[in-house]
Amino acid sequence: MASSSGTSSGLSPFPNSGSEEDLQAAMNRRKQKRMLSNRESARRSRMRKQKHLDDLMAQVNQLRRENNQIITSLNITTQHYARVESDNSVLRTQMVELSTRLQSLNEILHYMNSSNRVVCDGSQTGIDGFSMNPWNNNLFYVNQPITASADMFQY
Repeated sequence: MASSSGTSSGLSPFPNSGSEEDLQAAMNRRKQKRMLSNRESARRSRMRKQKHLDDLMAQVNQLRRENNQIITSLNITTQHYARVESDNSVLRTQMVELSTRLQSLNEILHYMNSSNRVVCDGSQTGIDGFSMNPWNNNLFYVNQPITASADMFQY
């Protein structure tokens, strides 16, 4: 006896009646299961991508905050540097002025010491007839202003 399904024995894994429908239903179930699995996998992939994007955005925000803090610190440091540079310039000018004053005072002292050696008759008068007391001779002025020129600021 030959069967219509093409097998020589009468034993088939599926009965003749509805075997095509059962096979089709099983394939549809597997297809549905695969589609659900693919959807779930795609959903997890989208979630991972979104989490990665959120993490990157948080990192960008953190780096921006750090960058702003560094820029603020740099601006403060630059202002401090400019202040120190300005103070240094003033101090250099004062140093030049004070060095000039010291040199002038040393010259006066040298002149007075050399004049003091040539005292005639014990009368506290120097060679040129000046008194040995510089305050009486008006040789220098106590409140004489000291001026600075641009030439003094060359380093």
